[in-house]
Amino acid sequence: MTQPLTTLSGHAIAMPEENIDTDIIFPARFLLITAKAGLGRYAFHDRRFDASGAPVEGYVLNRAPFRPEDEAAPFIVAGANFGSGSSREQAVWAIAGLGVRCIIATGFGEIFHANCQRNGILPITLPADVVAGLMEAAEGQQRFALDLDAQSLTVGNQTFTFDIAEERKLSLMNGWDETGLLLHQYADAITAFETRQQAMCPWLYAKED
Repeated sequence: MTQPLTTLSGHAIAMPEENIDTDIIFPARFLLITAKAGLGRYAFHDRRFDASGAPVEGYVLNRAPFRPEDEAAPFIVAGANFGSGSSREQAVWAIAGLGVRCIIATGFGEIFHANCQRNGILPITLPADVVAGLMEAAEGQQRFALDLDAQSLTVGNQTFTFDIAEERKLSLMNGWDETGLLLHQYADAITAFETRQQAMCPWLYAKED
């Protein structure tokens, strides 16, 4: 289960570089860390910190209001092919650890895109000219507003719509993982099966005295 995502508002982190891969997002030397909690500290680690561990001056995640501690930037506007490269779910967990719930780009790595949706992050694919305008808005510290039910993103006086599969939308809005979605879709069938099985095989349900 993740926190349900219905609406979202705040600043957007601008990452215009193309082909930001999962090794940039979550460097391979941290892969032995498998717990989700606290992974935000490793997100974009080699861009955020120098060799001594000091913050890199001027990097977007080290500037207000985009720093994780500001809790004010739940969006990323990214360059093309964001999240490409090797499959590592920690990359998505680390981004979630920054407080990000929505990433906007012209395209994503296929596995990364799927992992986002499974972990409560909405990836939005929009045309290049739209993303370019949103990048400028993000750099200008304009506020973004998302309405997932309406499948709309509003920045200033402009509203953009986006596509999303209905089951993915339901999962994000309800905070369901894949098991939660299956239970929702097949709850009646599961109940009917259990009722039939209990009648046919009562010994399976016998209670100890």
